[in-house]
Amino acid sequence: MTSYESVRSSTALGANGISYRYRRVGNPAARPLVLLQHFRGNLDNWDPALLDALAGSREVVAFDNVGVGGSTGRVPPSVTQMAHDAISFITAVGLDRVDILGYSLGGFVAQEITLIRPDLVERMVLAATAPQGAPGMHGWVGDIIDAVGSEHTTGDQLLHAFFTDSAASRAAGGEFLGRIFARAEGRDEATDWATRQAHYDAVVQWGVPNHSMLERLAAISQPVLVANGDSDRMILPRYSHLSVSLLPNATIKIYPDAAHGFLFQHHSAFADDVCGFLDT
Repeated sequence: MTSYESVRSSTALGANGISYRYRRVGNPAARPLVLLQHFRGNLDNWDPALLDALAGSREVVAFDNVGVGGSTGRVPPSVTQMAHDAISFITAVGLDRVDILGYSLGGFVAQEITLIRPDLVERMVLAATAPQGAPGMHGWVGDIIDAVGSEHTTGDQLLHAFFTDSAASRAAGGEFLGRIFARAEGRDEATDWATRQAHYDAVVQWGVPNHSMLERLAAISQPVLVANGDSDRMILPRYSHLSVSLLPNATIKIYPDAAHGFLFQHHSAFADDVCGFLDT
């Protein structure tokens, strides 16, 4: 099997006129797992070790949404529009029934996709994310937005936001940084400042406190796996527990000594849990 680190990027033209950049790895005969990326993330911010583990028994499809990385267009400052744009991509690559894994901001988009087009989604994984309108989600604490929202985010800033201060977590973080920068050729375009601004506008809008919006999750009947690290300061673990309490058919897994990047720190265990859930 071709590794995510070396697989070539492709493009697909959506009905909306957008040229989407994407990568596919794994078994195309199995139901595909479509990945939805985090704040300011592009194709190269996915951990190859995680994606290779997920692709052992299924096809994994990662893409840049509108205006991000190598995809054309302008990033919308709205989660709902990001969801419509993601649906356009899924349609453009000929998929009519998928599993989806939404990470952080991508988890917001995953919820919207499932509400907008429920017949498109078989199962959903929500990693380090929160429901719309949850109290306390109106932006991030100062040191976190300073780290991930600065014009040029450094490796140390990523470690601060995505991993805990323990020696084990920091070591795992260093290994993760080595993996995401290992690709030598065909790297994706870096996300720009306009992407940062639009993404944060969407995050803040999603987090405006509104208890009535929480009721929307009751409409998601698909099986959902909700996961997070026990020490995530970017999107607190309590939002994972809140999501599970609102979703009709959900289970939860919290990973120890881990922060927002729990899925990269515990990539083998998380991949096993996701594959077991999707294969149930």
